[in-house]
Amino acid sequence: MGKIERRKELMRAAREVFSTKGYHDAKVDDIVALAKVAKGTFYLYFADKRSIFVELVGTLFERIGAAVLKVDPRSDIEEQVKHNIRAIVAALLDDPALTKILFSYAAGLDPAFVTAIRSFYDGSKALLEASLIEGQGLGIVAPGDARLFATFTLGALKELVFENVTAEKAMPREEIVNELFAFLQGGYLRIGPPRAASQPPPAPAASKKPTPAKKAATPAKKAARSG
Repeated sequence: MGKIERRKELMRAAREVFSTKGYHDAKVDDIVALAKVAKGTFYLYFADKRSIFVELVGTLFERIGAAVLKVDPRSDIEEQVKHNIRAIVAALLDDPALTKILFSYAAGLDPAFVTAIRSFYDGSKALLEASLIEGQGLGIVAPGDARLFATFTLGALKELVFENVTAEKAMPREEIVNELFAFLQGGYLRIGPPRAASQPPPAPAASKKPTPAKKAATPAKKAARSG
């Protein structure tokens, strides 16, 4: 096994160990046992379990950043926005082990662990904020605090994706994309009429009974009134 392949195998094993045991209970011994390498081999590539975790988080963030495309206002904007949502969702769901850790962590006694998690959130929020500011310039995002919009979006994404990686029956990915798009469209997105993805069609309006037309007065009645 070459150096690149061995490093990838260590990262794959670490991802699995962190997912099953949790970051705090995971040990380097667990990682090397799963990777089937000597403990000394691990330290040729990583200083400790913190450093391999930080690299895992950084790799996931790079995949998300590379998947997001710049919106071209000359093309179908809705489809481009959905593409970006789809790409982010795919990057997270394709790495369920790490996604579980990122979206379910509780601050513990290890500052390095918390710092790695916060860097992922801060980086994701900054990436999203920059995209929203660009969208405001194109007129497809409402005026307002782009950082606050990014916080709302990240929160919705986190809940939907985390529920999907932990539920017994996963929601279809395209349904997640459509639900997120509908949520954003009902908020700050300015692409088409706002709507809810699962909103039932409006009930038909109650028909009004026509008002009976007044009968024209007969000549006899007119004569009686005039007399």
